[in-house]
Amino acid sequence: MKIAIEAQRIFRPKKHGMDIVALELIKHLQLIDKVNEYYILVKSDDDRNIIPETKNFHIIEVPGKTYPVWEQYYLPKVLKRLSPDILHCTSNTAPIFSPVPTILTLHDILFMKHIDFKRGTWYQRFGNLYRRLVVPNVLKKCNRIITVSEFEKREIAECLLLSENQIDVVYNSYSPIFKWISDPDELQKSRKKYNLPEKFVLYLGNTHPNKNIRNVLKAFGLLQREYKADISLVIPDIGSQFLERILHEINEPALKAKICLTGYVPNSELVYLYNAATIFLYPSFYESFGIPILESMACGTPVIASKTGAMPEVSGCGAVITDPGDPNHIKESIQGLLQDSEQYNTYQMLGLKRSTSFSWEKTANQVKKIYEEVYQNIDNKI
Repeated sequence: MKIAIEAQRIFRPKKHGMDIVALELIKHLQLIDKVNEYYILVKSDDDRNIIPETKNFHIIEVPGKTYPVWEQYYLPKVLKRLSPDILHCTSNTAPIFSPVPTILTLHDILFMKHIDFKRGTWYQRFGNLYRRLVVPNVLKKCNRIITVSEFEKREIAECLLLSENQIDVVYNSYSPIFKWISDPDELQKSRKKYNLPEKFVLYLGNTHPNKNIRNVLKAFGLLQREYKADISLVIPDIGSQFLERILHEINEPALKAKICLTGYVPNSELVYLYNAATIFLYPSFYESFGIPILESMACGTPVIASKTGAMPEVSGCGAVITDPGDPNHIKESIQGLLQDSEQYNTYQMLGLKRSTSFSWEKTANQVKKIYEEVYQNIDNKI
């Protein structure tokens, strides 16, 4: 069987959610499958050596600068030349006129629910509009649909009028690099590199409104006024100007003195931030999965996650669940862990246990089985 995997952005230096999922899937397919032939279809970028070619895994660089042109024009041209048996598109969209049977991983459908042209970056707005136009047309032609949680499966079926039987759930996981680090000298190097405070809440978000930075900052402002011990907030991957604008809008400019912006932190070093953190805060309004929840749990840092989306499903009983729409509730969730050492230790252990339920090898085996089923169905029709 010849399998093409669309992984357009995995070579970009600053990887995020869907890029990391595609990367880990490919790495673990390499480990478990020495028989089938794989063509990894990518866009040329700086991080070229992150996946080695092997006897049955071939890296194919597809030209095209913009995402839609790359996907809708150049990708089908390359597929016609390679003539694979199956195409797996890994990041929500696919060619509308794919020349081969197609499997789509649809991580979420936030873009189908609402597009706010006043919030988020232009890149985010354009991306959502593109997905909104493409995805309904692609789904009509897909041989299988994969999503990442039971929650998202229900959302997709309801929004796009599909039967739940048409959708497979394959959970994400986290890299084995995320683990409890007991060596204080190892952690101290990262503390110095990123100028980390001694005691801090780690919040992973970005400029997208869904990541809920306004309520995080409001909650942290409340915490600063009510909790007397010294605690800081560490935020990777957002800029100072963006932070200052939000603090001005919520009338909390003085909070900047207690916030540490690290800039982008690669996954290989994010493990040290999780370990150094006192608490990991992840109160998004909506997540179809939430890999950082598992990463922090595996590092032994207690997690506060939202009651919305798939986060309770992923967290199980291993995280404190909070209301993302209520800054006071977020503040109380943080304060509860800071003030109650028994509760803190309990969630530390529950999180560690919960994280062991997930593995990328399990994910890769499930996806490989779907490839085999699709191929068999195609073969039976011929």
